[in-house]
Amino acid sequence: MSTAVAQALPKAPSFRLDGRRALVTGGSRGIGLAAATALAQAGAHVTLAARDAAGLDAAATLLRQAGCACDTLALGVGDRAAVARELGARAPFQILVNNAGTNRPKPLVDVLDEDIDAVLDLNVKAAFTVARTVVQGLLAAKLPGSIINVSSQMGHVGSPRRTLYCASKHAMEGMTKALAWELGHANIRVNTVCPTFIETELTRGMFEDATFRQWVLEKIALGRLGQIEETMGAFVFLASDASSLVTGSALMLDGGWTAA
Repeated sequence: MSTAVAQALPKAPSFRLDGRRALVTGGSRGIGLAAATALAQAGAHVTLAARDAAGLDAAATLLRQAGCACDTLALGVGDRAAVARELGARAPFQILVNNAGTNRPKPLVDVLDEDIDAVLDLNVKAAFTVARTVVQGLLAAKLPGSIINVSSQMGHVGSPRRTLYCASKHAMEGMTKALAWELGHANIRVNTVCPTFIETELTRGMFEDATFRQWVLEKIALGRLGQIEETMGAFVFLASDASSLVTGSALMLDGGWTAA
């Protein structure tokens, strides 16, 4: 006689985001728009935030034409008072993609004081300020959440001409780990995505330099540049219940760069 005991199969978690509100900074183009599109297609209502009102309107039009729910917020995230005022006046965001950022690659001795301020103010201070305001809303509403900070492979390695950028992304990695511990009790998860060089309209020009392109490709195990669509799944994963045990982590989208 068989004594086998029937057991239920484990239930796979959902990647759907229906009913959740998402904020994507720098959401009018590039990785920000890709993240917004992925989240919206998974069911989230997405707020695109950026300084460029015209760019926001164009991006929102494309999303709505694709049947996605979204709105826009013309906001310079470096303006702390505006961040607190505008985000504080809205319903809580259960998903934050801290994507707004900049880079000014130069040799150390050529970096100007204004370069230091521009990169650190946007990549570190603004990301911190936006996260603070979003978390205040989540805690007040006693809601769980997922904060996704857009870092870089340069948050884990060094690179010539990118001392300032590396410093800013290493800072973001440290902030993410600290916030994961601070907010875990409230079921607010905090992670980073770390792309390699992604081929976009903004980066395409730099790859016209054959020497630079070859240097980049030699450091990517897959032997090619990343494409914008290859970043999208990471945002859905980290925003959804599929990653419910993931916090304080860096999801590498680097084609193997940091595996060397």
